[in-house]
Amino acid sequence: MTVLVIGATGFQGGAVARLLAEQGRPVRGFARTVSTADKAVPGVDVVTGDLGDADSVRKAFAGVTHASAVIPQVYDRDTVVRFARNVARAAREEGVERLVVNGNTRVPAQRTEFTGFETRREAEQILLESGVPTTALRPPVYLDNLYSPIAGPALVNDGVLAFPVPRPVRIAWLSHEDLARATVAALATADLAGETIDLGGAELLSGPELAERFTAGLGREVRYVPLPPEQFEAGLAQAFGPETAAGIAGTYRWVATEEGAGLLESDPAAVESALGIRLTPAADWIAARDWQVWAAR
Repeated sequence: MTVLVIGATGFQGGAVARLLAEQGRPVRGFARTVSTADKAVPGVDVVTGDLGDADSVRKAFAGVTHASAVIPQVYDRDTVVRFARNVARAAREEGVERLVVNGNTRVPAQRTEFTGFETRREAEQILLESGVPTTALRPPVYLDNLYSPIAGPALVNDGVLAFPVPRPVRIAWLSHEDLARATVAALATADLAGETIDLGGAELLSGPELAERFTAGLGREVRYVPLPPEQFEAGLAQAFGPETAAGIAGTYRWVATEEGAGLLESDPAAVESALGIRLTPAADWIAARDWQVWAAR
């Protein structure tokens, strides 16, 4: 198994690339840019290219047997379709045996007005119908988003867990490590070809329930504050621009409705059974991190 990891310098693709390298698999990373730190990842040869350029994508696929692709946080329909078609064509022409695609979100059964869902729905369809044995993974929300300069200081210094979902909404919070285990398992499991899997972590937790886990893990009271989606989008727009912010925030607008309230749930036992992995409880994930790095920020 020689694996191409598209998005290998990002958080999610990086977790996949590291796990494969730790297992002794030959890994080739593909990314728009490569820093000195990225080049130093043991066992991972990262090459640069643009998913919108068919030639660079085809070169990246040359000689690999398997591929993991993270769809980047781009929400222009034509751009995402071009990305997916380039990956599908290159994987098919190079004879790739297994492809696993991570669209970075769940997708409702019915069509919506939100680009965050619909661009992923279309990309998945292109790849699942490519002729390459493909599995589509649909994660909910990442725990690792909370171990960041955005959420970490508020948790440690203010005892506030702020997130743009209503209090009662339950989420199957997933870690990047569990995403990597799921991806590697899907790459190695032939009978998952053609399947779409709603990933999730070991527990379904509402915002207040997750705050309780942080209270126990951090040794201080943590309260949950539901952010209005428009406030969340405004913050994202400052960092990533309005198009990306609208694409991400739209998914939370849907989850805040009665129709979309259950979108981010999943059955942990079914995920573990399908993929043959053990999921990480939120308390264990919290305990494994040095939260004091955010204390001075």
